[in-house]
Amino acid sequence: MITTIVQFALSEPISLEDAAQRFKGSAPKYQKMPGLIRKYYIRAEDGRSAGGVYLWESRQAAEAVYAGEWRTRVAQLYGAEPVIAWFDSPVIVDNTAGGAITTAA
Repeated sequence: MITTIVQFALSEPISLEDAAQRFKGSAPKYQKMPGLIRKYYIRAEDGRSAGGVYLWESRQAAEAVYAGEWRTRVAQLYGAEPVIAWFDSPVIVDNTAGGAITTAA
């Protein structure tokens, strides 16, 4: 499994309410997205940056999304190019599933 942290600097700070509204508007695009296990939307407390934390089945699945129209859409929506950091996620603890521990195959 792969985790990506996507961040983009905002030219103007965004309020938590405005961020939540924008995030809700884009959330349906991620439902049932091939290879995406989970996504968390994030906003810095000062509102100057935002992004997402994604858990993917594989790097290939993530790259398929990030190489498509996604990058252009995100840049247009937030006015900034996204910066992507990649992390291996060999073990995950899920307390919402009773503390289930998942390991990468």
